[in-house]
Amino acid sequence: QVQLVESGGGLVQPGGSLRLSCAASGSIFSIYPMGWYRQAPGKQRELVAAITSGGRTNYADSVKGRFTISRDNAKNTVYLQMNSLKPEDTAVYFCIPLNNLGIPFGSWGQGTQVTVSS
Repeated sequence: QVQLVESGGGLVQPGGSLRLSCAASGSIFSIYPMGWYRQAPGKQRELVAAITSGGRTNYADSVKGRFTISRDNAKNTVYLQMNSLKPEDTAVYFCIPLNNLGIPFGSWGQGTQVTVSS
């Protein structure tokens, strides 16, 4: 069972940047793809970005060119660099391992709140 702790959220002005981190426990972290999801109030949780164990990435259209997902398998950590933030990026952000069908599995962490507002 992988346990996840997200951090790095906060309040930022439009156009600003944040870097989210997700620390995972468990020696099997490095073999799984990882995803960052977000959930805004009143909306469904959506996939923002994903990265395979080998470092291949994909992004939601809404964040392409602004967000970058990366991982450090030696530190059991996955990151989400968010630039040019917009108010519509406001949400709670979660990380989660993905199975080979790209479906999240395991327990969700508490998430980290990102608020983009002037």
